[in-house]
Amino acid sequence: MRVTFDSRPAQDPRGIGRYASSLLGALRETAGVGDEVVEGSRPRRGEVFHSPWIDGALLRPQGPQVVTLHDVVPLKRRSEYLRTGVRFRLRYLAVERSARVIVPTAIVAAEVAEHVGIDAERIVVIHEAPASALYERGADEIAAARTRYKLPAEYLLWVGGLQTPDPRKRVAALARAPSELPLVLVGATKPWAHELPGVTLTGFVPDDQLAAIYSGARALVFPSDDEGFGLPTVEALACGTPVVATDIPVLREVLGERATFVDGGDLEGLLAAGAAATRPAPAPPAWTWADAARATWQVYAQALSRARRR
Repeated sequence: MRVTFDSRPAQDPRGIGRYASSLLGALRETAGVGDEVVEGSRPRRGEVFHSPWIDGALLRPQGPQVVTLHDVVPLKRRSEYLRTGVRFRLRYLAVERSARVIVPTAIVAAEVAEHVGIDAERIVVIHEAPASALYERGADEIAAARTRYKLPAEYLLWVGGLQTPDPRKRVAALARAPSELPLVLVGATKPWAHELPGVTLTGFVPDDQLAAIYSGARALVFPSDDEGFGLPTVEALACGTPVVATDIPVLREVLGERATFVDGGDLEGLLAAGAAATRPAPAPPAWTWADAARATWQVYAQALSRARRR
């Protein structure tokens, strides 16, 4: 089977880029005899087309299309995410016409069925995983990262994208909340982030150094009130770092009992729990990108079989 994979988001420093790049590499490593992945934004060169982001979904694909939908936040919170208009609606129409839709959690699967109107049989849950470079680092690497990024000796950590203020991430509110330990924010930034009070910004960080920053943190604090998966939480656990997060269904599904959960309205309590956290953290879920790739190959086969039956 020949699959065309839209790799354009792979360079995105946010979670969608992590997903696209990690899955693409794992697909190639797990390909069976006669299977091949080629990169492209149009399906002409393959039997199945996979768009790992909604922006690449085709309204009129020339063959079976698989789309990964990471969440439906813009549909659930329209007043906060003002992405309306014809182009926005056509993107979801393209998703609706896809042979299969991959989502990261069962919570998102239910939301896609409700808000996009896709039959449950066409929605497939495939969890995400930490990148292979994200594992607990030793004292020398931690010290080097602390020096390079001018980090405090003790700190709480937040990881994500800081290009635009995202209401569900609640980073600004987290920065204003009283904390026993300083807060370090990791992720590509825009000017608004530099106005946040009392935080250390690292900007974009490569994986090896990100692993050291994770490893040196007292805890990852994760204040989001809505997520599709919450990838930084499993990345932190892979680096031995405790996780303190708001108590929302998606994170319960992903983390189980591996995190300390705090009521969503208590950011001061979340920071206090982070400051009180101790190592060792629980191990992350055993799911890997190789597992995700094998499950994705099965989705491609289902999409191709469905197209041939039609």
